[in-house]
This record gives sequence, structure tokens and C-alpha cells, in this order.
Amino acid sequence: MRQFAKPALALVDSMRTAAAQEPLRAIAFGGAPGSNSHQAAMQFAPEALPLPCFSFEDALAAVENGAAGCAMIPIENSQHGRVADIHFLLPESGLSMVAEHFMRITHCLMALGPGPFDAAYSHPQALGQSHKFLSERGIVGLGHADTAGAAAFVAESGKTDIAAIAPALAADLYGLEIVEREVEDAPDNTTRFVVLANEALDPAALADTQAMTTFIFEVKNTPAALYKALGCFATNGVNMTKLESYQKGASFAATMFFADIEGAPGDARVDTALEELAFQTNGVRLLGSYAQARPRG
Repeated sequence: MRQFAKPALALVDSMRTAAAQEPLRAIAFGGAPGSNSHQAAMQFAPEALPLPCFSFEDALAAVENGAAGCAMIPIENSQHGRVADIHFLLPESGLSMVAEHFMRITHCLMALGPGPFDAAYSHPQALGQSHKFLSERGIVGLGHADTAGAAAFVAESGKTDIAAIAPALAADLYGLEIVEREVEDAPDNTTRFVVLANEALDPAALADTQAMTTFIFEVKNTPAALYKALGCFATNGVNMTKLESYQKGASFAATMFFADIEGAPGDARVDTALEELAFQTNGVRLLGSYAQARPRG
């Protein structure tokens, strides 16, 4: 069932009630209170009203239906790559990217007792980021909707032979004992979040900032199609910082690409590159332009 564990419900209801009073101030996120997305949202906009949603899809829907002014969604992790399905969710939502935010991610192993543990529950991303830690201890990682939700589930279970991998805040919220801190496998574990809203930023407002633009495009099913597409940016001096492929449908003939470039429409180089890309591909769709949160390179 798509619902939070009982230990989280009171907090969820309280936050949802507050957000409903001032929806434009609300920032929706996927996960229970205490999740990494919750903390990232509060880092990005301390004055916002957090609106916990069961899933990323629910968080995006909250913006679409006016329950929140924007949503914060994790899009990729430095250690474990892109967040599953995010490349499908963002275009289908119809929302626009208006900002990005980077947050250092620290996980804790938490439970109702000191162990030993047969299994640890968490979001698949957190399990992947802590794979070595779990493997060395013989703990089986089991997927859950989100990190803090896993902590609430463990608290609700009453079992002492299972644990959760979640932020330290979740242990405080749900009455768990932190057995071990910093269980992530890499000390520089960082997640990139994006903020989505109904209205795109006007690229002109980014004229005096170092901007980023995110878009998707579909290459033609012809030889050197990707080479020609990428040449649009190389010949115009536009730096591409991200390029990932994914399949559209089940034919395996139409390959989609998700890309980030430095700059925004209104810059002559960017405009020319995107015009050439539209000619070289089956289609281009801009997902948004926004201020770069930190330097690349």
C-alpha cells in the first residue's frame, strides 16, 4: 500500500496541514520526514513548508495540482549514478527545472537494538551507496520507498534483527538507536537535486549568472547520428557537462539522451547549437534553464 508507516503519520499529517494553508510556500519531496530529500529541501529553502509525499511521482503531482509551489527531486548521485526512472518522470510531469542543489549525503545504520542484523531496509540508492559496508557485515539490503520511511518501518516492526540505513535525523524522529554512523562507502558521497515548478524561468533573468540548461533529444536511427548531434555543441563552443542515454519504448531503435549544457537560450552560441541539434535529431525538448549551483570541472 502507498502509505507511510505509523510512526511517521503524525509528522506527515502535521506538515501536510501546514502546507495546505500556504501551498505556494510548500516544497514537495518524495519520502517520509527526515529523509535526505526533506533535508535538501530545507537546506535549499529554509523558509519553505515541507510537504512529504510517498513517492517522487506524488511530489511532482503535488506541484501539478497546486498543493505545492515546487518540488525537490534527487536526480543523480556521485557514487551510484542516476536515480531510477527520473529521466521518464521529469519529461512526463510537464514541470520545468528552475534550480539545482547539491548535498553531501551521510547515512547511518539504525535499529531498535545493537544487532546483529539479518537485513537493512532503505531506498535502493542508499543501499547502493552502502553496498560495501553491508556486504562486509553479511547484512542483506532490502529496498524501501525511501530512507526515512525505512526507519519508520523498522520502528513500527518492533523487530531487533532488522535495521534501516537513513539520515541521523530519522533516528531522532522515530526513536531508533544509531548503531553506526557514516556507513556510505565514499567520503564524498553527494547527491544532486533539482527543483521543479509549473512555470519555467525566463532565460533573460539568468543573463548575469552562470547558467545551466537541461534538455532531452532523440537521435535519428542512422550512422553517426550521435556524433552529428554532439558536433552542434562542439562547433559552437558550448560545454556539455552531462549526457546519458535511455530507451524510448520497446523497439530499441529510438534512443533518447538526457543532457546538461552550460549556458541558456538567449546566448547566441546556445541558440545556434540548439537550432542545429533540432535539425540533426528527431526532436529536442527543453526541461529548463537555471543558475548553476556550483562550478563544474
